[in-house]
Formats: sequence, structure tokens, C-alpha cells
Amino acid sequence: MRIFKFGGASVKDANGVKNVAKVLQHEGTENTLVVISAMGKMTNAFEQVVNDYFYKKESLKDSLKFVEDFHQNMLNDLFSPNHEVYNKVNHLFGELSGFMARNTSKDYNYVYDQMVGFGELLSTTIVSAYLSEIGVENQWLDVRECIKTDGTYRDAKINWEQTQQQIQEKVDVSKLNITQGFLGGFGTETTTLGREGSDYTAGVFAYCLDADSVTIWKDVQGVLNADPRVFSETALLQEISYTEAIEMAFYGASVIHPKTIQPLEQKNIPLYVRSFEDVTKSGTCVGRGKKITPEVPCFIVKKNQILVAISAKDFSFMVEDNISDVFKKLHDYNLKVNLIQNSAISFSVCIEDKYNNFENFYNDLKGAYKIRAYKDTTLYTIRHFNDEAIKTIRKRGKSIIRQINTETAQLVIQENM
Repeated sequence: MRIFKFGGASVKDANGVKNVAKVLQHEGTENTLVVISAMGKMTNAFEQVVNDYFYKKESLKDSLKFVEDFHQNMLNDLFSPNHEVYNKVNHLFGELSGFMARNTSKDYNYVYDQMVGFGELLSTTIVSAYLSEIGVENQWLDVRECIKTDGTYRDAKINWEQTQQQIQEKVDVSKLNITQGFLGGFGTETTTLGREGSDYTAGVFAYCLDADSVTIWKDVQGVLNADPRVFSETALLQEISYTEAIEMAFYGASVIHPKTIQPLEQKNIPLYVRSFEDVTKSGTCVGRGKKITPEVPCFIVKKNQILVAISAKDFSFMVEDNISDVFKKLHDYNLKVNLIQNSAISFSVCIEDKYNNFENFYNDLKGAYKIRAYKDTTLYTIRHFNDEAIKTIRKRGKSIIRQINTETAQLVIQENM
């Protein structure tokens, strides 16, 4: 059994859907389960629908129409006007409208999961219908009947025992199966596994089915040693270990979702990252005990960071009580910490202010501590660094903090304008 995962970029338009079909025909369709995300940027579009439903009712009609028009145009580009898939898609939009009309819950996270999940239901319905149209037999699966979770909406935890039983009952391993990423089921309600959770979905199915492999199909060659949008020269990593993949994900590399690796590692299931634009290339293999190949420095970049240096006003040591106090405030204001460095009298953290809480954090601490903040900095992490790699980053601006251990170097840089 093989597990394939196609993200939104692979089905962003009709040509993308046709290309997915070509990839499956090239690779073979027997004993394969395909996990598919919402089309293009539809998750973002459904999030706008949810936001308007709660906070901007006057815009709800327009945001809903945008989603409906996108899928209608996709159908028009792929099918004849009388194809039965139109009724299936209309039925799904009817379910969405029905939920919005009868819902009385004020719980944003609950409502989010019930509404945003239609993106995946729509995409898989369309792809499944197109495959059938061109003669590729397949079975459409409702993932909510397979992956069972608790009721933690937007970040559901998997009930592994129940999930394994359901998947083994419902998946016909001899056929091509099409199902949704990102979603789970809690009773009769929809849950989600967190943004970018479709990779995790693939890992869950692989674990429960003892799959031979998982392949994530992307618009890049595989796992690169650096983001080509930031670095002019990059190298394809042909092999990396599970451990290396987890390390890279921890530091912020976005190619592989962090939760995906764990179930694969437990059963030693190899993960391949390949390009849906060129199926002749083998891409990257992630597996147990694999040495990074080629042996090159790997660069991970996090922009829009804030470096905060905190010290006691009386010039005393920064000890455990002080640091504990600072970390409690970081937690209270939902500020993500990406680097920590401390000396006798100073404690520095590099943080992300995703929820625009930094000013409140700053004001809360400034009465008790001296605080200096460097905004709009960039955190560069170099795995398997060498002197030349560090010199390359230091040329990009003023280095405020540098931290080095055996395998990893991190630099916080104020970049040259």
C-alpha cells in the first residue's frame, strides 16, 4: 500500500487536477490511497467566510460567492454541463448553508472546523469525479469516518485505537482511494488537525495500513538545503534521516509538517518528497539512519522576528525566578520563542509576534526589568554549518546574537537595507 499526498498547489486549477491524474497514471493506481488538500488558496477563502459569518455579516454573501464561483469555474473547466458532479458540489454547498442557518454555537473554533472542512470535501469530490470521468476507477472516502479524534477543535488529538480500526475496515487496499487531508471526526462533528495537517493525515493512514511508503507531491524538486526565494543557489537533499527532518522542522523548515514524521518513524516507513511537475525525478527520501546527502549546510530562515534583551534594573543576576517570570509572560501573551541566550545579568529571546501582543508584553515587563527590543530582525539557522556558511549569513547584515552548538549555528541578523 502506498500513500500519496497532494497539496493545494497541485490542484489550484483545472490543469492541476489533470496533472494529478497524469501523475497517478504514471505511478500506477492500484494499492494506493491519495490524500488531497483544499484547492489552491481555498482554505484561506473559507477562513474568510468564517470570519465574515462571525464578525462581518454584510460581507458574508460576497466571500461565500467567491468560494462558490471558484469551484463552479473548476467544474466548468473539467466537465460537461450535465455531469452528476455538479449535483454533488451543490449538495455540499447546501450542507454548508444549512449549517450556517441552524448553528447557534458561539465557539469560533467549533464553527471554524465545521465550515473550513468543506474545502477538502469539495476538492476530493471534484478530483474523484474527474478520475472516474477519464476511466481511472477510484473509491471516495470520507476521512471523518476514518480518523477519529477528540473534541479539541482546530487542533484535534487522534484516537489511535479507534482510528486504526476504522481505517482498516473502510479502506479497500486493492483499489485507488481518494480522501481528504486535514480533517477528522468527533462523533458526528468535523474536527481539524491544525493548519498544514494534510501531511499528518498521510502519516496517519500510512501507520494504520502499514504502508510501504508515503510520497508528498510538491511544486519543488524535493527537500532543498535552502529556500530558493531567499538564496540564489540551493542543493537538492537526496536523502535525510527522520531525525534530521524533525530538526529542520523544529527550526522552521516548511517542506515537511513536524507531526508527519513521528508515525512514520515508529514503523520505519520511508517518506518521499517529489515534484508533481517532473515525475521522472526521484526527489528526496526521508528514512531511518540515512545520512544527509549531499553533505552541505542547510539554511532555515525566519523573518519578522523580535529580539528582546531583558536585565534586572538593579544590575543583579538574572536567576531562575526572573527567567521563570519572563517565560510565564511569554506564554500569557502567546509569543513563540525561537532562540534563548542568557548571561549573568541579561536574558535574551528571539520571538515571533504572530498575534500582535508584543507591545502588551513589553509594557507588562518594563516596570520590573530593563528591556531592549530589536524589531524586524531575521533568524538564520544553519544545520551542518561551516565557516563559509556563517560568513555568507554575516554578509547579510549586522549580527546581534550568534549561538553555536555541535550541529547547528543560529544568528539573529539586522539585515542590510
